[in-house]
Amino acid sequence: MDAAQWTVIGVSVAISVLLVTVVHWLLTHQLSKVWQVAPPLVRRCRYSAYAAAIVVGVNIARPDKTEMKDTALYPVIQHVLTIAMIITLTWLAITVAYAITDSVLERLSTSNGDADRRARRLQTQVRLLRRIVATVIAVIATAAVLFTFDSVKLLGAGLLTSAGLIGIVAGVAAQSTLGNLFAGLQLAFSDSLRINDIVVFEGNWGRIEELSLTNVTVRLWDERRLVVPVSHFTGHAFENWTKESTSITGWVMLRVDWSIPIGRLREEVGDFVTSHPLWDGRRWSLQATDILEGGLVELRAVATTADSDARWDLCCDLREHLIAFITTNYPDSLPRRRTEFVVRDGDDAYAEIFPDSAFRRPHARPRGTGGAPDGSLREEASEGSEGSRPDGDGDGDGDGT
Repeated sequence: MDAAQWTVIGVSVAISVLLVTVVHWLLTHQLSKVWQVAPPLVRRCRYSAYAAAIVVGVNIARPDKTEMKDTALYPVIQHVLTIAMIITLTWLAITVAYAITDSVLERLSTSNGDADRRARRLQTQVRLLRRIVATVIAVIATAAVLFTFDSVKLLGAGLLTSAGLIGIVAGVAAQSTLGNLFAGLQLAFSDSLRINDIVVFEGNWGRIEELSLTNVTVRLWDERRLVVPVSHFTGHAFENWTKESTSITGWVMLRVDWSIPIGRLREEVGDFVTSHPLWDGRRWSLQATDILEGGLVELRAVATTADSDARWDLCCDLREHLIAFITTNYPDSLPRRRTEFVVRDGDDAYAEIFPDSAFRRPHARPRGTGGAPDGSLREEASEGSEGSRPDGDGDGDGDGT
């Protein structure tokens, strides 16, 4: 190509880029206040719009085959530009779709409290649908790029003739992936799981942060992320604390001694719960729910809250308050174990139960083995034995004279 042709291409590209710049300025400074889609369009389409403008400008101004001196390169240039056009326009279409859905999600997020079930359901479905649309567009664009090659066109014709067999093989090979895809659609459109739902799955408490066609991301209470295949939620039971509403009941279990005054403790629970800012005003109670084998009484204090976060905080505050109250006012009612020995009148009960106990055997010390306080050996004599008592004169007659 000569200099004039390059100049035409440069001018065409400059005009295309200038048009995108003008549109960008209008969306940023003029339309952003009156059109909700404008900010997402600027944010999402900044790079894809400029890339598409450059490629479109080049395709518009490129010379024909008859205008080129070296026609051998023309098919290669045309092929490359065609592929670039498909890729950039696909990129632009996907970013535009994401920008439009971003505006919808932003509008839903303003009312997306835990209590707004409809907004969270729509948010979940919009996120899932735009993933599906983006995937379909990408697949179509990939197929369009591949079919620009002659060899792939011949391969595609052969594949169409054996589409049934290939479909069966592909279905068997991708059984797990297809199962996850259908499970994701089932979760999203059956309203059994939504974005920001509070769930308990296999003992893990958290919020649904992301729901895709393949995985569910659960944000745990300690900010860890649990990534679970979608099929696990359709094949296993899980708790959804916000399925119908966010209201929830919290409880505090206490194990105390029998001497605890339950009536006084119930009054204290009522005074504390009704004055707590996290109580939703529905109900509270204190009941003795069980008598344990260890000699303790199990009490359960119940209070209702507006959501699970308030439930956790209120239960912790109530538990701390009851521990301090019982320790200060009723220390004898703290958990303890009792052991009672019963002795029948006139009988040595211990002797009857344990007649051969080592504690009842006589402990006779051998003669001559006793130790003096200074560590020397001493001879022990039996009290009342005259044969072992000295007679005083050493003659052994015992008269002492």
